[in-house]
Amino acid sequence: MGEISSDNIHGLILAMASSIFIGSSFIIKKKGLMKAGASGTRAGSGGHSYLKQPMWWIGMVSMILGEVANFAAYAFAPAILVTPLGALSIIVSAVLAHYFLDEQMHIFGVVGCVLCLVGSTTIVLHAPHETEVSSVKQVWYFATEPGFLVYGSIVIVVVGILIYHYEPRYGQTHLIIYVGICSLMGSLTVMCVKAVGISIKLSFSGHNQFIYFETWFFTLLLVAFCLMQLNYLNKALDTFNTNVVSPVYYVMFTTLTILASIIMFKDWDNQSGAQIATELCGFVTILCGTFLLHKTKDMAGSRAGSNPPDTRADTNSRQLEQL
Repeated sequence: MGEISSDNIHGLILAMASSIFIGSSFIIKKKGLMKAGASGTRAGSGGHSYLKQPMWWIGMVSMILGEVANFAAYAFAPAILVTPLGALSIIVSAVLAHYFLDEQMHIFGVVGCVLCLVGSTTIVLHAPHETEVSSVKQVWYFATEPGFLVYGSIVIVVVGILIYHYEPRYGQTHLIIYVGICSLMGSLTVMCVKAVGISIKLSFSGHNQFIYFETWFFTLLLVAFCLMQLNYLNKALDTFNTNVVSPVYYVMFTTLTILASIIMFKDWDNQSGAQIATELCGFVTILCGTFLLHKTKDMAGSRAGSNPPDTRADTNSRQLEQL
């Protein structure tokens, strides 16, 4: 096990703060969406009445703060360290949903939270050092290599098919549609976040990167990708149960982001097979924890005799299990 660099420590602290804000935002925004749906057209049906709800905006502020902290974390640490720590936001979301949304969590859900923590710790202790970048032009070089161009092209084509063919037909009944769009675009968003974050970091150190076209191009892509993710994440949250959306989104987003980072920044090039295997074990541990949190949601709901069953959520869960 190698030493944890100071940059990785900074990235770790920022990522943990980000998880707290983002995990809270899921619950606050859900409350706002519920209030909006009671008095207007639901977001899942294409409505935008949630924009008039103060609760939804509070959730947005919390999410923005979390994303800013996450943004800064990517400037210091590699995606393979920062992204899996998003599991902490699932724990925050699950606990708050239990207390504020009456979404019951079985005792095995607590085990799932512990697994997420163990997996996150394993990855933190064995994460690679951030790739040294001296200019945004170097990031541009990484992004225009054949491997990442192929990955980016596949993502854009698949997202287009999901939006124009599958979303109108199955968006309201299959969680994988909305979450798939968010996760695929999210992997590209993180690469843009790293590019812009590195540019800002270098600019503050005295090497202005905003004189280059590449910095502004990455910034424009970042804004466009974020808006698209926000739209489909709102639809997913309004249509499906939070305890289902959060873990599935996390698993897909994290897997695709790590894949994109490995292709673009070659995070594993300077690591031994043992280090890579340990990181993979940590990641699998986190996946087990997130799916355990999802699975035990139904178990908790069946034990809560005082609460009526959420038929829509149960249907969505059964459909998800069939995927």
